[in-house]
Amino acid sequence: MQTFNVQGMSCGHCVKAITQAVQAKDPAADVQIDLSARTVQVQSALSVDAVVQAIKEEGYEASLA
Repeated sequence: MQTFNVQGMSCGHCVKAITQAVQAKDPAADVQIDLSARTVQVQSALSVDAVVQAIKEEGYEASLA
């Protein structure tokens, strides 16, 4: 499980968009999002860079926590 800090998340739409973006690259990915902490936890075979890129493609700033 990797944890990412993500800026700009504020609502359920954000949660859905980020979850779908990561799962589009790895359908088996487990994505857990904490809006209040602004963190995204991902259990996936994807590299850190691939997860960050998927989140950035949705318009959010992401970095490994």
